[in-house]
Amino acid sequence: MTAKSSDPAAIAVGWWRASQPYRHDGRPNPTADRAALARLRRADLKAAMVDPATLALFRALHLRSPDDLPRVAVTAAVLATVREDDPATHPARRLGIDPADPNGRPRLSPLRFQRLMLATDDDERLTLFRRAVHLAEGRINVRGLAEALLSWTEDRRRRWIFHYYAAGAAAPETAPHHDTATEIEDATP
Repeated sequence: MTAKSSDPAAIAVGWWRASQPYRHDGRPNPTADRAALARLRRADLKAAMVDPATLALFRALHLRSPDDLPRVAVTAAVLATVREDDPATHPARRLGIDPADPNGRPRLSPLRFQRLMLATDDDERLTLFRRAVHLAEGRINVRGLAEALLSWTEDRRRRWIFHYYAAGAAAPETAPHHDTATEIEDATP
């Protein structure tokens, strides 16, 4: 996390990368803190809030209010469970329904996904997001996940629903144009 950034998700991604035992090229990461990752993977919300690694992320985000600490703790504890970044796939898409496989099951069941969408309590969000990362086999879009964890807004939930159900994949690229007035005239004897 050497670069200064005002983008909270980019800061969280940098924090996650710095904490990983191996770099993206497979070489060992000398800045990794395996003990912190292990603590955060097991921590409940209160334990995550007092963990030095969480407080380092809090400071890196330039936050000042104690009201922000729970969401940063959720972010740190959930990101600690991610093993591999999947930047090309939206996190909800990785968990959701594959339109190419109509008989396939989503990694995260629709009922669990619904619970995640309705979660407002930080303890519940911590549990549900950890479970989602586990079901994604630890491979998920770190930036997209960090954005959601740091700012779980109605707009963000709407986008997650869209990607989970692959709503954009259901529509053709260009919708055929139908002139219903002409079709009705042509059908009239």
